[in-house]
Amino acid sequence: MGWPSIRSFPRAIMHVDGDAFFASCEVAKDPSLRGKAVITGKERGIVSSMTYEAKRLGVKRAMPLHEIVRKWPEVVILPSDYETYSLFSHRMYAIVRRYTPMVEEYSIDECFADLTGLRRTLRMPYPAMAAKIKEDLQRELGMTFSMGLSATKTLAKIGSKWKKPSGLTLIPLNQSRSFLENTLVGGVWGIGPNTAAYLQKFGIQTAFDFASREEAWVREKLSKPGIELWQELNGVVMNELDGVGRETYQSISKTKTFTPPSRDAKFVFSELSKNIENACIKARRWGLATSKIVFFLKTQSFAYHTVEIRLSHATSVPQDVLRVVSEHFPRAFKRGTEYRATGVTLLNLKDSDTVQLDLFGAVIKSQALVEVFKSVDAMCKKYGKHSIFLASSLQTLTREVGEGERGGRSTATLAHFRGESSRRRLGMAFLGEVS
Repeated sequence: MGWPSIRSFPRAIMHVDGDAFFASCEVAKDPSLRGKAVITGKERGIVSSMTYEAKRLGVKRAMPLHEIVRKWPEVVILPSDYETYSLFSHRMYAIVRRYTPMVEEYSIDECFADLTGLRRTLRMPYPAMAAKIKEDLQRELGMTFSMGLSATKTLAKIGSKWKKPSGLTLIPLNQSRSFLENTLVGGVWGIGPNTAAYLQKFGIQTAFDFASREEAWVREKLSKPGIELWQELNGVVMNELDGVGRETYQSISKTKTFTPPSRDAKFVFSELSKNIENACIKARRWGLATSKIVFFLKTQSFAYHTVEIRLSHATSVPQDVLRVVSEHFPRAFKRGTEYRATGVTLLNLKDSDTVQLDLFGAVIKSQALVEVFKSVDAMCKKYGKHSIFLASSLQTLTREVGEGERGGRSTATLAHFRGESSRRRLGMAFLGEVS
């Protein structure tokens, strides 16, 4: 096969995009679903993801499921299984990293990879590398991927959307004009509806109209992000890959919607407890501690009851947070009201190694629990997240995913990948200070 010359790829940036990712994960787990119209989102009552067979019927995201059942009774509707989707996502990244260490994990179903300089190492031209990566992804994960290869991230993103599903589109710089002429300016990654409307006022309809404008005009009319997009469309790398990933967090948020909605204070608190545990797990993973938190309860009518709390000392121990949250919870929870979601945000994050001792020994007591949680985190890493958890989270963690009027059991609780076992799903309550 004749590939474009190396001059067409001064940089070789690849974008990988999983086709209908969540629904495709369900099909990969259960091959009997292949070729069928499959939808995820049963636990929410609306369409979250759908296979291309469902798209061809006319199914769209966020459609109510009762409408789907009425119009297309043959559609298979499943509860979302985000734990499994995350596993597929990590395997996708791992396969791409076999070829290059420079991989940016852009989202759960997308990544960028820089193949520049690997032709001699891998003994193949850049397009052949992309084709081989695509082959490995589809063979090993049992789903299709759409991919773009070009000299910049922006051009590679145009390529991955060019032919879906299962496309591999090469955009050499000497052939980019035809692609840009057939891409609406609003379809360029990073150009939102407002920017597209603004550019259209100047007669710019396509990506090529934008890319062919004089640099002086672009600098006069646009701010830095717009100027950088113009440069990327012209083959100049302005948006380097983030192969390292995030180095720290200013805040950490965890929220979860549950169905059916509940008036049970113990259950709603249990949902909030789980979010607090998850937020503290992430804080410990990054070596951070919080001294201020905000938690909310969201009603079935979408009203928010929010409470902000300043802690006596910075911590990453969930018991410290839950102790003060339990004192303020009655302020937010109204009897007789149905709640559908809870959430928490950890603020004022700092390096946990810089936490200072206090006069009354609360920090020393908290630091002792930090040592306990090092062991808890190690156990959860070995046996699965929430293998050990606080008793205050027991009610929600032992409840079936999506159990109730809309749901059904997540298939993650019914079947396992090769090498996994029911032991990874085992839950053991950690009876800490908050019960």
